Formats: sequence, structure tokens, C-alpha cells
Amino acid sequence: MTSNIAADSLQTAVDSVKSAGGEGSGWILHHIQDAKELDFMPFGSIHIPQFPTLFGIDITPTKHVFFMWLSALLVLITFISVARSYKKSLVPRGFANFFEVFIIFVRDEIARPTIGTGYEKFVPFLLSLFFFILYGNFLGLVPWSATFTSNIAITAGLAIISFVAIQVGGIKQNGFIGYFKGMIPHGVPAALIPLMALVEFLGLFTKPFALCIRLFANMIAGHTVILALLGLIFFMGTAYVGVVAVPFALFIYLLEILVALIQAYIFTILTSLFIGMAVHQEH
Repeated sequence: MTSNIAADSLQTAVDSVKSAGGEGSGWILHHIQDAKELDFMPFGSIHIPQFPTLFGIDITPTKHVFFMWLSALLVLITFISVARSYKKSLVPRGFANFFEVFIIFVRDEIARPTIGTGYEKFVPFLLSLFFFILYGNFLGLVPWSATFTSNIAITAGLAIISFVAIQVGGIKQNGFIGYFKGMIPHGVPAALIPLMALVEFLGLFTKPFALCIRLFANMIAGHTVILALLGLIFFMGTAYVGVVAVPFALFIYLLEILVALIQAYIFTILTSLFIGMAVHQEH
């Protein structure tokens, strides 16, 4: 099944290059960037209905927003289905048993060791974050879909949500003044306190910034490499290049499956780690 999906994806990319005349790199950006239509090349495209502007702002959903909503819906369906399965039996089966592996992994291998005492109240947030990013990454591997996690605006939004969760967790545990006071290590000379305060304050923002860029860069890189490899066939003007380009593109595509899992894990574990650092400042 995976090979069929990969073949469809590669064929879609090839057809798109043909339609673009194989000139320039605009067709690569066309497949990576957001748009106000759902592309089903070579069968055509569906334009998303325009919404009226709100206070002069265009609120029409884009392709990435559409698949972001789809990912959120899949997360909701997953959690509801697993919860209903547990109500029927304490021993999950089938669908619930499969997702229990991921749920226990996030709880026992991410939240518990990185947050420590009181980790339980953060598990629902971390599960939602993990599955939302995971579904978003995998949706991008399906032909004619889009990887919304390769949109820096969306990864920035996820990073902001993580930033808020980190600050709220730290302030609730240590108090508003105690939280910011606890950022300065004990025993620091008085002359260095202003410098340390500035460094720690900037650190509050560099952490979510790193989360944003890491997810965005890793998800956009794979798709760019695949399209660039396929484009070599047409840029070089010979089919012989395809003997090397297509297998390499297929390899990168299969590697993207692993990257999709890893990036969801990294974003979640770093968020959990930052929450643990904010909640338990004494460590």
C-alpha cells in the first residue's frame, strides 16, 4: 500500500512538472506553498469558496487551513473512539489497542521523565500536540494533500501555544513573582544579575522559536528534495536521469515517514522538557 501511495505521489509530481514545462523552480514552490485551492493535478483543482472580509482581513480558509482542520478532526475522532473503547472494557482491542501504544508512550516516555511530579495534568495537552502534528505530517504524504506543518505560520502558532503552556505551568506552580525570580540561578554575583535576567528573558522566546523553525525546516526539506530529484529528469532533458532520480525520490519519500514520526516526537518532548524546567525550577 505504501509503495502505491508513493508511486501516486511521484506521478503527481511528474505530471505537474510536465504541465509547468519543466522550466524554473516555480513548480516546486507551487506544491510547497499555501493556496486558496485544492490541487488534484492532473485532474484539475477545486477552488475554496471565498469568505467575506472581516474588519478588512481576508478570512477565507486556505489549503493548509483545510488540512489543519482535517488533522484536528482526526485527533478528535481518535480520542473519542479510544475513550469509548475504554468505557466498554478496561482491556482495549483493535483500534484502541493500537493507539494505546502511542498514548502510553507519550505519558511514560515523554511527560513523566521530563516533567516529573504533577506531570499528569499536562498529559492531555501533550497528547493533543503529538497527535495533531503526527496527523499533519502524515497527511502531507498522501497524494493531492498538503503538509501544513511545512508552513512556518502554522508551526509558529504551535510554538506560541507551547510557549503559553510553559509560562502558565510555571506561574501556577511557583507564583507570578516566584516564577520569574526563580529564573536567576542562586549564588550569582549582584553585578551579573541584570545580564542573567536579560539572557533568561530572551531564553523564554528562543525556546519556542527553535520549536517553530525545527518543525518547519524538517518538513519542508523532504518535499523539496523529492520534487527537485524528479525535476532533474526534465531539467536534464533525458529520461536516463530517471533511473537514478526516481529510486532516490522514492527512498526520500519512505524516509519522510520516519521523519514524520520523529518530528512529532521531538516537538512534543521539547515542549514537555521546557514545561518541566518551568514547573520545577529548583532542578
